[in-house]
Amino acid sequence: MVLMVTIAAAGDLHASPATREHLAEAFEALEERVDVVLLAGDLTTHGDPEQAEVVAEACRGLDVPVCAVLGNHDLHLGFGEEIAGMLTDAGVRVLDHAAPCAELCDGEVGVVGTKGFVGGFTGSALPDFGEPALRRLYAETTVEVEAIRAGLQQVAHCPIRVVLLHYAPTSDTLHGEPEGIWTYLGCDRLATPIAEYRPDVVLHGHSHAGSFEGAIGTTPVYNVAVHVTGRNFYVFELEAHEVEVETRA
Repeated sequence: MVLMVTIAAAGDLHASPATREHLAEAFEALEERVDVVLLAGDLTTHGDPEQAEVVAEACRGLDVPVCAVLGNHDLHLGFGEEIAGMLTDAGVRVLDHAAPCAELCDGEVGVVGTKGFVGGFTGSALPDFGEPALRRLYAETTVEVEAIRAGLQQVAHCPIRVVLLHYAPTSDTLHGEPEGIWTYLGCDRLATPIAEYRPDVVLHGHSHAGSFEGAIGTTPVYNVAVHVTGRNFYVFELEAHEVEVETRA
């Protein structure tokens, strides 16, 4: 029997009290339609706990597992730990470099998640050289890269493996954004463990004006920021080592 899992993904919800009703309806519409919900960061507008509670309310009581990573907006005001705790209390599995993976659907689906970070791409990458502040930035990206690697090692036995990020691991999905800011939208160093372990699909957000589809080797990469997909959630039908993108509106 072929394993098939339906995943709903979205990034950059930018929730606030003004979007409470809209998000509640969007999440409720997923019931009995999907097996897993994945949130690719920037769940809040500015990282205010009041905004995070809107997402927590929408997730609380869902009958399907929800995994999330935080984004730069969620961390902006310094309440990242509090926001992660609120989401966790609502039943969301928040993944980061300290806890980069979760097994869902009785271990059939392995989700590897962390926010990723900046650093740029070939021809405009930040180096591990120079003043300490710049090298600390490089080192933070290294921590994120190693989290992806560790998570993929831990879920290597899962028939379906998904990597969930906020920042882009390839410039493929940044086309549409000014090239001058690509360095701050992601980093191709994040792609190294992905190319090595070849998960079934990579999902990210952050790039509102970017492109939907790219690849790292044979692994498809999708930018699921709601500004790019034009939907509350994008739904993927996944089999082991294959991904079929939903085409219906």
